Amino acid sequence: MNKTITPQPGILDIALYQGGESHVAGVAEVVKLSSNENPFGPGEKAREAFAKTVHKLHRYPPTDHATLRRAIAETHGLDFDRIICGAGSDEIITFLCQAYAGADDEVIHTEHGFLMYRISALAAGATPVEVPERERVVDVDAILAACSAKTRLVFIANPANPTGTMIGGNEVARLADGLPPQAILVLDGAYADYVEGFDGGAALVDRRENVVMTRTFSKLYGLGGLRIGWGYGPKEIIDVLNRVRGPFNLSTTQLETAEAAVRDRDYANKCRAENARMRVWLAEALAELGIPSDTSCANFILARFHDQAEAEACDAHLKSQGLIVRRATGYKLPNCLRITIGDESSCRQVAHAIAAFKEAKG
Repeated sequence: MNKTITPQPGILDIALYQGGESHVAGVAEVVKLSSNENPFGPGEKAREAFAKTVHKLHRYPPTDHATLRRAIAETHGLDFDRIICGAGSDEIITFLCQAYAGADDEVIHTEHGFLMYRISALAAGATPVEVPERERVVDVDAILAACSAKTRLVFIANPANPTGTMIGGNEVARLADGLPPQAILVLDGAYADYVEGFDGGAALVDRRENVVMTRTFSKLYGLGGLRIGWGYGPKEIIDVLNRVRGPFNLSTTQLETAEAAVRDRDYANKCRAENARMRVWLAEALAELGIPSDTSCANFILARFHDQAEAEACDAHLKSQGLIVRRATGYKLPNCLRITIGDESSCRQVAHAIAAFKEAKG
């Protein structure tokens, strides 16, 4: 190995991100409930838009993403000029760290927060600072206490992954107002679409100069395989992010499929309602088995077991039945399993399998 060729500081401190499993050795048919995907996939209008783009594959996509940005702005009542699109909301997170954090800077995230916050901070050469949560809920006072003159970015997901918990708008505003003047609050709204009537923090963005919101098409809209996300923030910040964004970071297929998806409100509403129905059902079914979960505002529940050994044993039993969920050890919740809300059949299969596991344990 050539020891004079070395990566930038922080890169080797990054643990490779592990996505949700999708296969079980020896099991041909599986039900994947490990990645918080929409079990129904994209709507018919999005599928039709996707198919039509096959005739444009030889053409470069537009660099300004104008049609998708306009569709997002019209759907959510936002300022067109303050929207940026990326390859999933992950890419917007990367842009923020790349543009605003570096050596000697700090990036705050909470202890159970999305793993990409730490990864993107380290990739930018910044120092990630982990702040404790309070009973799996973001603690605004703990975040403010951790802020310093080095703080450049503060990431919170609302609703949070993998806990599904939320904090209220007044608490989010208090956090934004309490940050040091050089810091940006980033509201990760990957699961905001699952909360009826929730704007993901857009109104706060409009009232503050230090708040950015990120959103995704990977969850409610069922487009995880296409990787499409967007951000909304003060125009000065969005202009900076566009300077580091690659001009062709989204394909024509991504842009036109996402535009059709965001305009299809009937399908989005249908998916949200069905998720809410089965989320309540599954949480109650597991609670009756002695497995609690916090009230989830997302498309999953975080099932809490007695200890890590029981969680891992249950996970192994589920896999033997072809049911794949997500262990939360990487999120510092070793006694928990995160279970995506699938269709009704999937949810009933999970509940039945966990009941059999508990019964076998005695």
